Amino acid sequence: MTNQQVQLNIRFKAKPGKKEEFRKELSSLIEEMSSEKAFISAIVSDDLDQPDDLIIYETWQGTRDSWLAEEFIKPYRKNYEGTLGDLIVDRSVSWLQPKGEWGSHITNA
Repeated sequence: MTNQQVQLNIRFKAKPGKKEEFRKELSSLIEEMSSEKAFISAIVSDDLDQPDDLIIYETWQGTRDSWLAEEFIKPYRKNYEGTLGDLIVDRSVSWLQPKGEWGSHITNA
């Protein structure tokens, strides 16, 4: 396994009245993906200024290409992706590579 790490910062805008239902779906996804060998951590946050927004910050062992080739294709992700149309308005993904870290030991930066 590579010593590289990749982080995903994903912002979701829930449909009105659907945030808590979406949060449950997201939590189920995290339960599934947290058992993956390359999984390191995930943090879910509410945006205090955008009440319909949820943000997940994931850290994975590997690269963007390895994540797309190995993790995105998992069957449980297909089921999750199928629920999103009813629950969210928008999703934006930022791919990050850690270069420094203070206060924790999540990354190898």
